[in-house]
Amino acid sequence: MQDEGSDALIARTVRAPSTRTFIIKFLSFQNGCFIVVAEGSNRIGSLYVSVTSSNKVNTAKVIPSKYDSMFINTISERVSSMINGICLVCLHSLKQLHLDDMKAIMGEIMNLVGKEDVGTYNKQNGNFTEK
Repeated sequence: MQDEGSDALIARTVRAPSTRTFIIKFLSFQNGCFIVVAEGSNRIGSLYVSVTSSNKVNTAKVIPSKYDSMFINTISERVSSMINGICLVCLHSLKQLHLDDMKAIMGEIMNLVGKEDVGTYNKQNGNFTEK
């Protein structure tokens, strides 16, 4: 988490093994974060919000996903519980994600959240290793 006044937008490009390209934008706040994942162009897609309090995670679907609702829900809840705060996740994809796409996106998001104890993403073989 960042200190007050030091909010910074971090943007990364992820090329999945399936040759699809995703832009990930991460904005951190004192009490949470906002994560945008977009394929192809800079668009708003489905939106999920998770809030963690007292080791319990509550999630709301603001804009439901056409293809990947479980994946977005997982990202939102996992990040929210990791930072013990609010996590908003927005995903725009042109078609349904494959497992390799999900691994690449999740790995990069975990790297951005900065929790080394969660695991690492190996870009060469596309594997996410949990510790």
